[in-house]
Amino acid sequence: MVRRVAVVGAGSSGLACIKICVEEGLEPVCFESGDDIGGLWKFKESPEPERSSIYRSLVVNTSKEMMCFSDFPMPADYPNYMHNSQLLQYFRLYAKHFDLLRYINFQTTVRSVTQRPDFSLSGQWDVVTTNRDGEEERHIFDAVLVCSGHYTRLALPLSDFPGHETFSGKLSHSWEYKDADAYRGKRVVVVGIGNSGGDIAVEISRSAEKTFLSTRQGAWVISRMSTNGLPVDMTAITRFNDVLTLLLPSTLVNWAVERTLNQRYDHRLYGLQPKHRLLDRKPLLNDDLPRQILQGALIMKPNLKGFEGSGVVFEDGTVEENIDAVVFCTGYNRNFSFLPPALSEEPHGELTLYKRLFPPSLLQPTLAVMGLFQAKGPIMPVVEMQARWAVKVFAGLSCLPCKEKMLEVIESDTKGNMKSYPNRQEAALQINYIPYLDFMAGEVGVRPSLLRLLLTDPVLWAKVFFGPCTPFQYRLTGPRKWAGARQAILTQWERVAQPFRTRVVPEPERRLYSGWLIVFGGTVITAVLLSKNEFAPLLQGATQILDRCKVFLKDP
Repeated sequence: MVRRVAVVGAGSSGLACIKICVEEGLEPVCFESGDDIGGLWKFKESPEPERSSIYRSLVVNTSKEMMCFSDFPMPADYPNYMHNSQLLQYFRLYAKHFDLLRYINFQTTVRSVTQRPDFSLSGQWDVVTTNRDGEEERHIFDAVLVCSGHYTRLALPLSDFPGHETFSGKLSHSWEYKDADAYRGKRVVVVGIGNSGGDIAVEISRSAEKTFLSTRQGAWVISRMSTNGLPVDMTAITRFNDVLTLLLPSTLVNWAVERTLNQRYDHRLYGLQPKHRLLDRKPLLNDDLPRQILQGALIMKPNLKGFEGSGVVFEDGTVEENIDAVVFCTGYNRNFSFLPPALSEEPHGELTLYKRLFPPSLLQPTLAVMGLFQAKGPIMPVVEMQARWAVKVFAGLSCLPCKEKMLEVIESDTKGNMKSYPNRQEAALQINYIPYLDFMAGEVGVRPSLLRLLLTDPVLWAKVFFGPCTPFQYRLTGPRKWAGARQAILTQWERVAQPFRTRVVPEPERRLYSGWLIVFGGTVITAVLLSKNEFAPLLQGATQILDRCKVFLKDP
């Protein structure tokens, strides 16, 4: 029977896993290599080897209502898109509220996780760690939750670019980037147009002499703000929109949304136009990129080809001379050196995971890898649901299919995604946000029943179906349901509005007669158009009367 669970990492995923293990009566022991919680979101002035790193100005790409934990809303006064320091503060509030810190061993690094000799019967793991003094310790656990993230091993493809050895400027990865101070007055090339690449290029362009953004494929760029300035994910990620996307031809949906985006700024004119359609890939979320292009501070360039002295050569043959620095925003390699190599069945050593969570090769399903996916939506609610499902599987309350069936599902999902992501490694990572959450919620027994809601609580049903798919929906029913879930859903837009209420704004005057005037005016115009002959004498008479009255309106 599973009792002791090793949790590797105390970032957002690790905290959720600890809390869920405690709720289910398990004994979590968390190993965190750093000296604090937060993982990726713990900013440090200098990057540390084998640890994730963020830049000083980083702001989240998902709004607070969409990304919070399902039974712990963010404070109402938090901005909708918060700075990394505020998100870290939210994690501190969460850890304090659920008393999670006592389960965490800080400055303790996991060196290896291996199956015990009797694994086929016990499902247990040998875990080797080193503490802050470098002392090695060995532990036995019934299950393992891997929450260490995958933003530590840099993907820096310098060998793909001839001449990099003799380039006179500085070559670096976005992992090293903290702020734009070092690039002031310089000529800089940023390679890669993911979210980090967009952010870093924009920030550098505000103080550099000239900034160039090199992209292989381009990107559809959307703002954090939607209609009326509301968070874009709260208007886009809804069950209603999911149904529409399924029912309507993808060509029509792509055309409509792309047309809307191009009305704000023409992606072709701005050099952003990608090769793919909007729904095929995750868009770039950036509020300032088009403005910097419009101002000439940021220049779009094609894919990088190589280096010539101090110059950078692009695939279209153009060369930008006197480049001082190149920042590669080319992502990370996703591998976990402390896990058994047998779990990596992919050609490039990547983990093979059923539903992006469970290695199908294990005889006993007592290990799960959290957060190793890509979604068009927030990560934290998905990881929280992964943890809820994983713990159910560990406890034997939810069963996985046989190995052959899991491999079949993995292959089917990957092939389906390769229509949009030709690269198999990328295709394997993709999930569909709401369907994936609903699938896991069904396994856990917490998927909301839309029909039941419609019949018993139509007001809540409307919020759940037409409104944003916030995490609270998965606490309405089933195991570990939260009594505050319904109220959290009904008041979510109030929390969106709360941080804006920093100044008393005069209410617009309500003129009760304005509507009647419109109706009356429309009636008169219609009557004129329909009865010109009959109405003309009356109008002429009215004109004569007004002319006679003018004498009374003249100044004495």
